[in-house]
Amino acid sequence: MAKIEMIDGKLSVPNNPEIPYINGDGVGIDISPAMIEVVDTAVAKSYAGEKKITWQELLAGEKAFETTGDYLPETTLTSLTENLIAIKGPLMTPIGGGFRSLNVTLRQNFDLFANVRPVAYFTGVASPVKHPENVNMTIFRENTEDIYAGIEFESESADALRLIEILKSDFGINKIRFDKTSAIGIKPVSPDGTKRLVRAAFDHAIANGNTRLTLVHKGNIMKFTEGGFKKWGYEVASEYPTFTVNEFNDIKAASGIEAAKKVKNQALAEGKIYVDDAIADNFLQQILLNPSDYQVVATLNLNGDYISDALAAQVGGIGISPGANINFITGHAIFEATHGTAPDIAGLGLANPSSLILSSVMMLDFMGWGEAALLVKSALAKAIASGQTTRDLGGQLTTAEFTQAIISNI
Repeated sequence: MAKIEMIDGKLSVPNNPEIPYINGDGVGIDISPAMIEVVDTAVAKSYAGEKKITWQELLAGEKAFETTGDYLPETTLTSLTENLIAIKGPLMTPIGGGFRSLNVTLRQNFDLFANVRPVAYFTGVASPVKHPENVNMTIFRENTEDIYAGIEFESESADALRLIEILKSDFGINKIRFDKTSAIGIKPVSPDGTKRLVRAAFDHAIANGNTRLTLVHKGNIMKFTEGGFKKWGYEVASEYPTFTVNEFNDIKAASGIEAAKKVKNQALAEGKIYVDDAIADNFLQQILLNPSDYQVVATLNLNGDYISDALAAQVGGIGISPGANINFITGHAIFEATHGTAPDIAGLGLANPSSLILSSVMMLDFMGWGEAALLVKSALAKAIASGQTTRDLGGQLTTAEFTQAIISNI
């Protein structure tokens, strides 16, 4: 057994790595053991015993509080620091002070600046749209700035009133209509935070053979924050082999649409990535009308939250949507179920483990264990296509039975 390390900017994964996991609250007790069983089976099958994960349970959430009196014990943080990679079930948000969210705390603590959400359709899953199979994109959502910075002041609080007075007296701001009662929030957006996220999105696009990357923002209204994100995103584009929408429009204006299309197609044939941008509200229309036009998306935190869940709904819900929070520079990464704790069905064998299992696929890919990742994903897809699923996906199987159906496909 050895630890995963970051050496000279590259992840070094031994054949027998120690990987921490957090069961999670509520249905975490059902889905985490299912995920581990599936991953262990796929790894054993893929590498004939040469590779094996040693799992280390860590405490967080309700179980941690009941055991240690702390929702996020120091021993958990230490292990996550040392081991780089971890996977977890859903965590409840503690009532009262201390944490706005355990998930947000973990992301901020380890500077997990990229929330990565691949969204694709699995045959056999019921969807509210006509052609869910046209959805196949990966969202890179900035994870440390924007609203996740958590800078806000309560209505009529002394801090809110003081800040409003400073804005009025020192900056000449006179557009706060109800200046005596307004709550105030601040959203920091930086070139540093933007560029490292967009670089991660470009690296992903290149590694996966994607040909289009879209920057989503609300820069038409918030010109220096969201508009800054767009500007700095295009600056990153200049570091990569790209053909931008600005170049397309210049050719279109000079020589017509057909000439612009010809140059664009030639650029894509040469391996360049077409880069464009979209206003967030229009983008939410476009992913319904023309989802096949989009592949990799880079966006700010709040936009990414809306987009990720909207896309998940198009392919059947967050129950089959994986997620990861990654610092591509340090190698720290936490892979997670994207749904809630659902305490009302915990322990009843009704929970769908697909989100966490698909998050383990992302984890295995991140580790460079692509063979096992592909095996897990294809085995899950076969189970879903054959109707061997839990009730939320239209089947009649328990969590354990669904897990065994996946394993039988491995």
